Amino acid sequence: MTDTTARLDTPKAATDHTRAANRSVTFDLDPADFDRVRRGWIASLDDVVIRDSQGQRASDVSRYGFLDGDAPDSVHPSLWRHAKLNAHHGLFEVTEGVWQVRGYDISNITFVKGDTGWIVIDPLTVEATARASYELVTKHLGHRPVTAVIYTHSHADHFGGVLGVTTQEDVDAGRCRVIAPEGFLAETVGENLIAGPAMSRRALYQFGSLLPPGPRGHVNCGLGLSIPIGPPGLIAPTEEITRTDEEKVVDGVRIVFQLTPETEAPAEMNFFFPDGGWLCMAENCSHTMHNLVPIRGALVRNSLQWSKYIGEAIELFGSRTKLVFTSHNWPQWGHDDAIEFLQLQRDLYRWMHDQTMRHANQGLTPLEIAGHLELPDEFLGATHTRGYYGDLVHNSKAVYQRYLSWYDGNPANLDKLPPSEVGARYVRLAGGPDALLQEARRCFDEGDYRWVAELVNHLVFADPTNTAARHLQADALEQLGYQSESTTFRNAYLMGAQELRQGPPLLGSSEMRGRGLLKAMTIEQVFDTLAVRLKSEAVAGVKLFVNWTFPDMAGTPDEKWVLTLSNRTLHSVRGRHHEGADVSIRLDRSLLLRIIVQETSFADEIGAGTIALDGDASALLTVFGNLDVFMGGFPIVEP
Repeated sequence: MTDTTARLDTPKAATDHTRAANRSVTFDLDPADFDRVRRGWIASLDDVVIRDSQGQRASDVSRYGFLDGDAPDSVHPSLWRHAKLNAHHGLFEVTEGVWQVRGYDISNITFVKGDTGWIVIDPLTVEATARASYELVTKHLGHRPVTAVIYTHSHADHFGGVLGVTTQEDVDAGRCRVIAPEGFLAETVGENLIAGPAMSRRALYQFGSLLPPGPRGHVNCGLGLSIPIGPPGLIAPTEEITRTDEEKVVDGVRIVFQLTPETEAPAEMNFFFPDGGWLCMAENCSHTMHNLVPIRGALVRNSLQWSKYIGEAIELFGSRTKLVFTSHNWPQWGHDDAIEFLQLQRDLYRWMHDQTMRHANQGLTPLEIAGHLELPDEFLGATHTRGYYGDLVHNSKAVYQRYLSWYDGNPANLDKLPPSEVGARYVRLAGGPDALLQEARRCFDEGDYRWVAELVNHLVFADPTNTAARHLQADALEQLGYQSESTTFRNAYLMGAQELRQGPPLLGSSEMRGRGLLKAMTIEQVFDTLAVRLKSEAVAGVKLFVNWTFPDMAGTPDEKWVLTLSNRTLHSVRGRHHEGADVSIRLDRSLLLRIIVQETSFADEIGAGTIALDGDASALLTVFGNLDVFMGGFPIVEP
């Protein structure tokens, strides 16, 4: 019998069942992928340990040197191959006038040569990696100012490092344009602030950021090697793309845009460089099957429209395309290879959509569909349509959810008991903890890890102090991770195992992540994020009005606002004041943002005379004294 009494915090070896499963994997993938990923390499960073302004490590590709070897038993062989591809790093010449820095962040940063400076596409996740990339470009290509930044979409790994390549002062002075798709800022707030605390915690499972790199730990993120450490920043766009076929000349370079809302991101766009034949597909195409809803959480993506937008890109730009590059992974060169790549990506998202709904309309539930669908050989035969990031099991459920909700139609599942109560009842049904564990260990020794994970989960939620249950659950999740081709599944399983052994991470307030984003938000977006934090139970029966005036926004409708507390909810109205408000406040918008991110306080600023206040100051305390603080380390694999 497998030993299940070893140290709780020690990752285990692959079991015989996992070794057999991984050794049975066969695939025939294009060896030219390794030529593509190396093509155009110029140089890597002299020091691959990238540190932020406080000296903290943000990124370190040297920790992934273990990928030089052959696939170990603890990693799916196809995923190992993909990780080796993503481990290539440095500055690459994509084509004349276009360079990318890859490998130091989960995403790519692209530099297009303009008449007077650089057009930067997607400035990475954090300031440190973006700055290091800019310095690498400058070292080998010479200094040029950044004259434009293009955000392809509203995910943080495509805008969060913007302060590493430009400044708010340069943008305000008109020296640098910031271009984004319509709705970018609103979607950024919704994803990164309103749902940010929960999403950030869940993202640790998706990306495995707290897993130690190694054959029994973190090997990849699918879209790239790893996520850098640090909060994202943001500079608000100065220009929005509002229609497909809109053309702009950016620092002398012609660019034709294609809006693709509700695809990989709610606000996203592709674009074409007609004078070079270069097509940027943002994150709508990559060298992996993508997520139709990520396991970190997000709005469900429209797989039907996703497929159609790739088709539209082929129709609009395909005949003139010589090169396709994307926000992750590596480019595709040559007209024929580019079109084949686009067509297979287009067909993948259409197939998942159509086949899921075909079976749904036959009455199958999400679990039944996920268990039934198998990816056809047409998609298994290409690197970029295998599930290294997304996974068919999860994606089919996402399609179902978009059309039919989370509910499978069975009334037994309509109002289920919470996990802890269900767990206690299953333990009783099994004859007690010892009987349940005995059966689970028998299933573990047979390699039935999915059933072990489901069965023992009940005991963990019934009694999270049961060490034997936590240990066995961790062992089962670990083996499932070792067998997963999807990085997100692997990372989630291994993170669950790690937390069962070590407990949840000691993360503080989640507000740090939002600090760099809040400074670019509108007043309405700021008030909306505050409303999510209101402690409803603490403001029963209270109704009040707070007038706001922001002198640094004089001459705009945003200068005056009313914030209303009513029926335990906060509402904001722009462009007017409420007659008879409980309190009126006059302060700069920039100061309000500093207060919200706790760089200063209302009391300190009122004392310093930087805030003018007229009325009942306690009304202000009623609002801001009853805001919840979201902690980043809430439990996931235990109650």
